[in-house]
Amino acid sequence: MTQPAATKVLVIGYVWPEPRSSAASGHVMQILETFLQQRWDITFSSPAGSGEHKADLTALGIREVPIELNNSSFDTFISELAPDIVLFDQFMMEEQFGWRVEKHCPDALRVLETSDLQSLRHARHQRLKDRLKNHGDQDDFSDLFAPALHEEFQLMADTDLAKREIAALYRCDLNLMISEVEIELLVQQFGVPRELLHWCPLMVDLPTAPAKTFAERAHFLSIGNFRHAPNWDAVLWMKSAVWPLIRQQLPEAQLHIYGAYTPPKATALHNAAQGFHVMNWAEDALQVMSAARVCLAPLRFGAGIKGKLVDAMLCGTPSVTTPIGAEGMHGEAAWPGAVSRSAIELAERAVQLYKDEAYWQTAQQAGKTLLAERYQRAEHGPALIEKLLYCQQHLTELRIRNFTGNMLRHHSHKSTQYMSQWIEAKNRNIQPN
Repeated sequence: MTQPAATKVLVIGYVWPEPRSSAASGHVMQILETFLQQRWDITFSSPAGSGEHKADLTALGIREVPIELNNSSFDTFISELAPDIVLFDQFMMEEQFGWRVEKHCPDALRVLETSDLQSLRHARHQRLKDRLKNHGDQDDFSDLFAPALHEEFQLMADTDLAKREIAALYRCDLNLMISEVEIELLVQQFGVPRELLHWCPLMVDLPTAPAKTFAERAHFLSIGNFRHAPNWDAVLWMKSAVWPLIRQQLPEAQLHIYGAYTPPKATALHNAAQGFHVMNWAEDALQVMSAARVCLAPLRFGAGIKGKLVDAMLCGTPSVTTPIGAEGMHGEAAWPGAVSRSAIELAERAVQLYKDEAYWQTAQQAGKTLLAERYQRAEHGPALIEKLLYCQQHLTELRIRNFTGNMLRHHSHKSTQYMSQWIEAKNRNIQPN
């Protein structure tokens, strides 16, 4: 009996995945692994150059095909591949390649992996810049943290980035959202149909080995890719405000800061006398996280959910963060550590966790509970596959209901097609049709 052909998936990545450098890449790898478990035929393409920490996709049985922006060779490539599903990693890839997918594979299911809402992150970054420009206070940032959704909408609505990003969401048949808060923002404020959005957070296997105990650990830890602006801002705030307050109470305390692609401006902050150690890239992030007693993540802006904080839970390491850091991560459950709004409160909670073993143990247990309730691969992986298969089976019906998306795809394809004709005609000195 002939076996049915495997589902063919094309992933168009903004970058080649580096799961040990960023949570976004880690999430892409989790999705790829979920597809591999279905024995799907996967091709990964990207116009980006290879980073120094790139995952070896070929070793997993995934084809790697470099592609170029604005190059018609992609037309031949995708026509020959004829994928059943096209997954865009970040909305800019849908902007660049979506019209070519529409032209050559109109029946392919179009899926967007958002990682986070970039327009939300950028709007929050601008709000922080305005706040720092107008107020010199480096302590209390309560006014920035977790405003009502309608306030976030007002912040984003008139930006070019939001218009581009949400148009891309509409042009896709399904959008993978890592944060429930972002789903509610899109549905309640932007009017995006809920059926276009699927909650797909970080997916992990629950740890089986016991985590290190309070007595087996030492030092504070902060970790994150330095190319990610929220991480760099958090390091600056720790250096200027949070860490000095911790050292006042714990004069021997040490903070180890790890991050991929450490720039000179970060290494310049290293000061052993202050216990402020910039350690560059961690070969094994979970190993260094497991050795730390407390994880610090004082994020003043950002979006999505934070891989470093999921890693902290996996390692049994309590964390101290802001409402931005904890946003979308714990629902109604207790946070495995502390969520604070000011430098003074962040420092107080960090010191308390570092010194109080009973408090620390309660936080560690809360992390185990949260992982089991919200982040199990065994639950989210099958749910993702079920949703994709449903969308494939009901694609015509779903697209009819998504008239706005159909309209945007039509105009994107037609306008790009006309522009191509115009350029060709100009080169041949004839009038386009």
